[in-house]
Amino acid sequence: MPQGNPKTGELYTHVKGGLYQIVTSAEHADTGETLVIYQALYPPFQTYARPEAQFTSQIDPGSYPKTEQRYLFQLTAPTADGNGHVPAEEKLMAFFDADSMEEKYQILLGMEDDVTDRMINNMAVVLDVVINEGPLEQRYEELKRCIRTFQKYENTRLR
Repeated sequence: MPQGNPKTGELYTHVKGGLYQIVTSAEHADTGETLVIYQALYPPFQTYARPEAQFTSQIDPGSYPKTEQRYLFQLTAPTADGNGHVPAEEKLMAFFDADSMEEKYQILLGMEDDVTDRMINNMAVVLDVVINEGPLEQRYEELKRCIRTFQKYENTRLR
């Protein structure tokens, strides 16, 4: 029996380890199958898609004899904010600690619902860019564009 349907912001632990956060769910364009879109909360913070039925499936205890986990992805206890969301401050610190612009970009995408003007200002300082004042959504998009521009040149510079 599956453990319910994953909801945006919930945290899950994979049977082999690793913490993941649900980004959203999507519908496969051709089959109509529900897909779970989730992101690793460890470098390089990759984003994955998996059919919901597979994501919520029970594991064969014989395949993983050393685990107490019942499901491929086990819902974890909520974090300090009480609702399963990784606090925005933790995401911001992960952004600061990221080793590449791709990692920073992926983290920024995961912060869309939590980002504030102050966070954008802090990220801009770290990147040494100026993000003009204006509507939050516009500033967020401008920051994404700056990071994408940095990405283009990140691997082609002589070091």
